[in-house]
Amino acid sequence: MANIQYLCQQYAQIVDGQANMKHGVCSVEIARNLLVTIQGRPSKSVLHAGITFESLDQNGNALNLGEVVVLEEELPAFVNLLVRNNLTISAIHNHWIFTNPTILYVHFQSVENPLSFANKVAEAFRVLKH
Repeated sequence: MANIQYLCQQYAQIVDGQANMKHGVCSVEIARNLLVTIQGRPSKSVLHAGITFESLDQNGNALNLGEVVVLEEELPAFVNLLVRNNLTISAIHNHWIFTNPTILYVHFQSVENPLSFANKVAEAFRVLKH
């Protein structure tokens, strides 16, 4: 278990996030510092960005999942990098209406080495506003 804890910490470090291990799942929360309103009211709670890995096999591959909130204008560049890095985009959608600016949620996944996945996500994050 200590090995997976260390792997989880490395995973989080790559994307400059906060790691959490629970029930064999490594989840990493990544900060998005955006000014968003919903129905004219400021909101920070909707700015989800995170990646997880679980089901690590003996070859070092795991199920990797990601969900990131992006501004509408960030979407093309972010998605292009995910696709170029062979990550599967499973959904792009909104969660809320009457947001200003428009925000969308991108879900993506892969089965591969978690550190490889984290590096690909970190590369895609470089096109986002911080």
